[in-house]
Amino acid sequence: MRVLRQTVYTTTVAVLLAVGLWQLGHGVAINTKATLAQYLLRRAWGRTLAGEPRAKPWPWADTWPVARMRVPSHGVDLIVLAGATGSALAFGPGLVSGTAVPGAPGVAVVTGHRDTHFRFLQHLKSGDEIVVETMEGHVARFVVDEAFVIDARTAVIGTGAGAARLVLLTCYPFDALRPGGPLRYAVVSVPGTSDGASRRTP
Repeated sequence: MRVLRQTVYTTTVAVLLAVGLWQLGHGVAINTKATLAQYLLRRAWGRTLAGEPRAKPWPWADTWPVARMRVPSHGVDLIVLAGATGSALAFGPGLVSGTAVPGAPGVAVVTGHRDTHFRFLQHLKSGDEIVVETMEGHVARFVVDEAFVIDARTAVIGTGAGAARLVLLTCYPFDALRPGGPLRYAVVSVPGTSDGASRRTP
């Protein structure tokens, strides 16, 4: 009986250790992939600024850089990709199809994963500056106006013409144990002036 108990104990510990290592490896792999991808995306961004259309970061990529987004107060520097498909979001934040290009008139909606590239959204506060560089090399400055939680099943984000707006979107809550769910965390930014003040339009 003692031998049987010892065997069960040893097996249980081994299984728990294996599961723990697998979970740890999975988490490290996700973050490593996200970090390495941004390096390759920056190279593709350089080619984009040099005039290459739809510069793919690697030959089989189904997306390409459309903007560079920096948040100086939080040390964030990200390349934004075309489209918000699962394959694109694995490597960086994505511009939702059908929305404005960041910095252009209208509402640009950029989405990203809460546990990698857009984890910093939970720390943004009103007045924080977001700097966006466009494919033409222009720089657009935004300031955070408000942040709130919405239900993806019922919420509608207007994307019509008008003054430029930047909406950053990610899953919520940030510390959820299971991915997915209907809630989203939205950060709305408005055009900023050179002194960091917001420039609202009626």
